Amino acid sequence: MPLSVGIVDSGAAPPLRHKLFAETRLLLRSDGGIDRAAAGDDTLGHGAEIARIVLDLAPAASLVCAQAFSDRHAADAGLVAQGIHWCLEQGARIINLSLGLRSDVEVLRHACGRAAATGVLLVAAFPARGGPVYPAAYPEVVAVSGDARCNGSNWSVIEPGRLLGASTTAADGKSHGGASYAAARISGLAALFFGAWPNAGVRDCMDWLQSDAVFRGRERRASPRAA
Repeated sequence: MPLSVGIVDSGAAPPLRHKLFAETRLLLRSDGGIDRAAAGDDTLGHGAEIARIVLDLAPAASLVCAQAFSDRHAADAGLVAQGIHWCLEQGARIINLSLGLRSDVEVLRHACGRAAATGVLLVAAFPARGGPVYPAAYPEVVAVSGDARCNGSNWSVIEPGRLLGASTTAADGKSHGGASYAAARISGLAALFFGAWPNAGVRDCMDWLQSDAVFRGRERRASPRAA
C-alpha cells in the first residue's frame, strides 16, 4: 500500500475516489453515540480541496477520508476524534485536520495523544488571528497558519518547534482558504518526505520541516508611510 494520508473533513469528490484507499461517514446519534455509514459526496467542497492540495504535492500518496461534518461551522469534537481513530485503523501515516474547535475536549485530546503515540504525524489548522483552537493547540500536533510569503511548495517556521506557515492557495493556485489550505500543504509536503524516506519517523520529518523552511519568524507587513 502507498503511503496513506488521513483526512478528517467534509468528504471527497467523485473525481478523487480513485486515490481513496478507504472512506467512511461518521454520524452523531441522538443518544450521543457515533455510527459509521457509506460516505457521500462532499457537498461543502472543503474536504475535496484539502485532498487536491495534498495530492498536488504528493501525487503518489493514497488517501483515507473520514467524512466528519457537512457544515464547516458545525464540527463536533466526538466525530473528529472518531475520525482520527478510524484513520489510525486504516494505517494512515499522516492525519490532516483542517479544522479548529474553540474548546479543549477530552475525547479529542485523547485521540490526538493516541495517534502521536503510534508514530502518526498530526497536522492541524491554526488561524493567525484569535485565541487557541484545537486540535492545533495540543503539543503533539503540528500547527499551521497561512503565510503570504510562501508559494505552493515552500514553507516557513513561524515559531520554532511549534508553528509552521504555508501558502493558503488552492491546488489551482487561484482561490484561497486560509489556515485550512496551509495545513493541507504541510501534510502534502510531509507525505512527500515520507515517500522519499519511508523508514523515517515523525521526529525526522519535523527536523526536515524546521531545517528546510525558506522563511523564519512571523510575517511582517510594511506599515503605510505617513503623508
